[in-house]
Amino acid sequence: MCLFCPASCVVPPWSARRAFLLAAGVGVAAPALAQVDVGPSSSLRKLVPADTLEAAAARQYQHMLAQARDRRALAPQEHPQLQRLRSIARRLIAHTAAWNGRARQWRWEVNLIANEQINAFCMPGGKIVFYSAILERLKLSDAEVAMVMGHEMAHALREHARERIAKTQGTHLALRLGSQWLGLGDLGRAAADLGGQLLTLQFSRSDEREADLVGLELAARGGYPPSAAVSLWKKMGQATGDKQSGLAFLSTHPSGPERIRELEQNLPKVQGLYEAARRSG
Repeated sequence: MCLFCPASCVVPPWSARRAFLLAAGVGVAAPALAQVDVGPSSSLRKLVPADTLEAAAARQYQHMLAQARDRRALAPQEHPQLQRLRSIARRLIAHTAAWNGRARQWRWEVNLIANEQINAFCMPGGKIVFYSAILERLKLSDAEVAMVMGHEMAHALREHARERIAKTQGTHLALRLGSQWLGLGDLGRAAADLGGQLLTLQFSRSDEREADLVGLELAARGGYPPSAAVSLWKKMGQATGDKQSGLAFLSTHPSGPERIRELEQNLPKVQGLYEAARRSG
């Protein structure tokens, strides 16, 4: 199967490689009005069908919620912390489509699960989970919650999971298939099979930087003070000394002076967005 034809189409190896290179050569830029500079998204992500990955994520998300419900760990609809999270999410979701047009069709969901790990994530397609420990142990303000949420939304909006799967699974499949063609169907099946592994994907340093900056801008446009990004990551850094805290979030989102310095350098770029949001709100 080739990258741009129906599933029944079969192409010789050189055509598949050429299609791969053509797809990799086309980037998607950040919004024209973006204040932070993150450059174009990796076009390798296009090798993995977005709808396939989002469907796999939705299935895994529902499975996760069902498990939490069985353990009586899923927060009920009226839970005040869940209501707080959803209120913050609404303010950020309003600004997501500029970063990814698909976000207009996403069925955004936000849920809270009682768990002792410090963690939060947004799966492809806008499926968000916060664990109770990240709110309780770090005593996050609304603005700090918005920075965590914006960061996780940014991973989904920039489609970092698609990119990771294209790179890792594409390499594995190419090695396995040898000189045979590698098409969209192969990576699509790999993406569908990876639904249960989406939470363990390791993002690159570049991915984390993008998520920091896009999340910072989303939160500022939502009316949350940009300085909260710095206070958040200082809290994260302090949490690394607590061996009992369950550092799931920090295992994939390491804190450090370099991360905080870059956020501080970008605060002036989005301060005006925050002030405009406060005036209009």
